[in-house]
Amino acid sequence: MADYNLKVNGKQVRVEADSDTPLLWVLRDELNLVGTKYGCGIGQCGSCTVHIDGVATRSCLLPVSRLESSEITTIEGLATDKLHPVQEAWKALDVPQCGYCQSGQIMTASSFLNQNSNPNKEDIRNAMHGNLCRCASYNRIEKAVALAAKNMS
Repeated sequence: MADYNLKVNGKQVRVEADSDTPLLWVLRDELNLVGTKYGCGIGQCGSCTVHIDGVATRSCLLPVSRLESSEITTIEGLATDKLHPVQEAWKALDVPQCGYCQSGQIMTASSFLNQNSNPNKEDIRNAMHGNLCRCASYNRIEKAVALAAKNMS
């Protein structure tokens, strides 16, 4: 075990973990940030998506030992005083059904919109295709990303 100094949601935190411990488990078990979900454990479903230096990243694949100089943002840190525009769009369009994948979906969408503020339908589908939704809310997710883009511009 080793100590790691991480910057999570704008705050410096110190955690003790094995070097190969995935960030997902540090967030959930050590820091009690349970909005980031465990889905598949192999980076295929997107439920565990967080931002690493602003880029949507699967936290189940990323060892904590590689993150000491990175800015980590979870769903809990995406917005401060009010909801993020993507969260607002999710709420306005009543996107979630079961909700399990939604934090990963929102984190992917918000990172994508920071890179492409005026996406077309194909751009949105390409950006979101790696996030799986068991309830098949894909049409509402796509509409929410488009609404968020409109509201952000």
